[in-house]
Amino acid sequence: MKKIFIILLSTLFMTTTCSNETSKKETKKNTYLALGDSYTIGESVPEKDRFPIQIADALNAQGITVKNPEIVATTGWTTDELAAGIEKAALDTTYDLVTLLIGVNNQYRGRTLDNYREEYKSLLEQAIWFAGGHPEKVIVLSIPDWGVMPFAEGRDRGKIAREIESYNSACKEITEAGGVKFIDITPISRKARNDSTLVAEDGLHPSGKMYGKWVEIFLDDAKQAIKHH
Repeated sequence: MKKIFIILLSTLFMTTTCSNETSKKETKKNTYLALGDSYTIGESVPEKDRFPIQIADALNAQGITVKNPEIVATTGWTTDELAAGIEKAALDTTYDLVTLLIGVNNQYRGRTLDNYREEYKSLLEQAIWFAGGHPEKVIVLSIPDWGVMPFAEGRDRGKIAREIESYNSACKEITEAGGVKFIDITPISRKARNDSTLVAEDGLHPSGKMYGKWVEIFLDDAKQAIKHH
């Protein structure tokens, strides 16, 4: 009888241990780092409407558990300012998903394309490092065209569009050469020209609705990035 009891106890322990291990596996919370500027921090929209929050919510809704995103982004940041912000944040871990969107303020301030290329390449390398050296876990979003926004009234919208295209062309070239996925959200940003619901209250930044449209087009890529090992 004592022997039977010991066997039953041993079986119960093994079952409980396996169950706990399975539970831990199922509840693993993936991590997400979002690097950028006003478009990443979600200037002029509620926190829940920021695109990193929306992508995390969308992934959680599909059963891919993601912690609250860690965001290193500030309105107005250029490439060098983002680099300084990353250094100040002193991040010492790796992430299951990393997004990068930077460059609009370089264009706005009239900085050279060569300067952007050099600093962006360094930022992309850092993003890959934060993804544990896996380029497949990094997603880069193109620079939106702020020239279609009400804020740009009276400015040379055509010139802004051409410069944004040049920046995005350089961004795409460097991104894809690094083996990283490049998502072109610029065409969506231009829909704000004829749809005020895609514009935030400040007349310059995207609304939560527009950010939601960005999320729709790169959700599958985010899922693949997280699943990559």
